[in-house]
Amino acid sequence: MNKPFFTKTASSVVLLSVGALLLSGCANKAVVSYGDAQAVETTDINFGSTDLQKVASQMTDSLLASPVVGTMTANSRPIVFVERLKNKTSEHIDTESITDSISTQLLRSGKFRFVDMGRVEAVREQLNFQNLDPLVNPSTAIAFGQQVGAQYMLYGNLSSIVKSNADKADVYYKFTMRLMDLKSGLVEWADETEIRKTRERKTFGW
Repeated sequence: MNKPFFTKTASSVVLLSVGALLLSGCANKAVVSYGDAQAVETTDINFGSTDLQKVASQMTDSLLASPVVGTMTANSRPIVFVERLKNKTSEHIDTESITDSISTQLLRSGKFRFVDMGRVEAVREQLNFQNLDPLVNPSTAIAFGQQVGAQYMLYGNLSSIVKSNADKADVYYKFTMRLMDLKSGLVEWADETEIRKTRERKTFGW
């Protein structure tokens, strides 16, 4: 006996629906892969990873190549603290990442030592615990007043100029950095680097 027509039709609809769901699931599945962290980023004209790497590398190379800094570090490792960069652009830029990269590269050079001002409160809390809490053996506690003061301050600014019209957008970044002797107030080194990025309208939009 032949099966009713509506049963065959219902079965076909169910099979088609299941197939569509499977295909939809495959089509929406994300594919994750590793990329080159040093590759040039051209997603947009905003400040990105390539700009951060360029700025950090150029400032570090300039500082280490300075004759004044060479004399300063010839027989000692000066102690430096890095002030967080001032972001004068209209973008939200993680300037701490820039200063982290610069201080890390300088520390790797073996010519400088750094005071981490971002951890001062955590250090103070730990010293208070060691010296004031009865749970800590006094013979193992680090006494107050043993911290070494910085001799130099490294600081800088990141600014930008943005211009655009119907066909083109242009952004110019200027990054400046200085090294100050905290005792004398004299600026021992300074440099700047520039980045310009342009985006042009294509036939079918940006």
